[in-house]
Amino acid sequence: MKFRLSWRSLIRIALKATALFILINIAFALLNPVSALGSLSIYNLLVRGRERLPYGESPAAYNLSLYDLNTMFSSHEINGRRGDDETRVLIIGDSSVWGILLENADTLSSCLNDAALTLNDLPARLYNMGYPTMSATKDLMLLDEAMRYDPDLIVWLVTLESLPNSEQLAAPIAANNAPRIRDLISRYELNLDPNDARLITPTFAESTLVGQRRAMADWWRLQLYGFNWAATGIDQVFPEYTPRSNDFEADTTWYDFDETNPFAESDLALDVIDAGMARAGDIPVLLVNEPIFIADGVNSDLRYNFWYPRWAYNQYRAVMDERAAENNWHYLDLWDAVSPSEFTDSPVHLTPAGSRILCERIVEQLEND
Repeated sequence: MKFRLSWRSLIRIALKATALFILINIAFALLNPVSALGSLSIYNLLVRGRERLPYGESPAAYNLSLYDLNTMFSSHEINGRRGDDETRVLIIGDSSVWGILLENADTLSSCLNDAALTLNDLPARLYNMGYPTMSATKDLMLLDEAMRYDPDLIVWLVTLESLPNSEQLAAPIAANNAPRIRDLISRYELNLDPNDARLITPTFAESTLVGQRRAMADWWRLQLYGFNWAATGIDQVFPEYTPRSNDFEADTTWYDFDETNPFAESDLALDVIDAGMARAGDIPVLLVNEPIFIADGVNSDLRYNFWYPRWAYNQYRAVMDERAAENNWHYLDLWDAVSPSEFTDSPVHLTPAGSRILCERIVEQLEND
């Protein structure tokens, strides 16, 4: 006996399927399960956790950039370690901390682990919480999330380029975590606009299952990459790069400022650093002014490097010294600690040898505290 559907039955089935599809998407938007999905991970379960937070755009690196912090932290090795057998140290900062153009074994956190430090009578274990892009507010957001892992010490590397108020919300990871950023602005009364147009607030349609398909696909891709990461340890490709500039135009501007119109303290996100100290609470924080490349070429009497005219960076260092003294920050200024030959493609990216020099200076500080 043949089974045949009438056109009326087909239309009824199509309407029911469409209604069900719409209801599922509405429920998805209302429940917002993507963040909860991020807590599910094969890392630290089927494969070892990553040594640095996911970042990158090359499939050959078995890595990708995504914006859900639950997914990012669930893939990190810190999410798989429990117990009271270590002094847990977080290393916070920009791409130099993450380790652009560095193997995992050459990053600051790996070097510090190799130093076999003992802090609080326990072996110190250092975790790389650095993330590329320059923004102290991005650092604060990651620190806020990382505090749930009960650190015993925080080492926070900063530089002038991470402090202009005008650039705090330009980092994509900050812009795509608008609720977290707005919460931080409110909680710590930061000098930032919670309605800044750069903060991305998804529409209802963008919050549906269809609208969130990219985020879900990124979560899935990161899980699949885990097997290759665990087998190879590869999480970054090393392309040919243009070395940092050593010669410059006779220009002394920094953003909208120059020597005749210098920036004020209020133009820097120093309140974000204050907020980080407050978020750490009783947990000690070592604030480090990270090393920069110091040029010796054309117009190097006007500029230290591509980023910094001398007047701006000198003013920044003076402000940081004063602010650290006023607020009793544990502050270490290592601006000229690394030879110019040990920088790669930017004023803060280091060679493996440069990373070891920075590591040695921080080890020395931690051992003497």
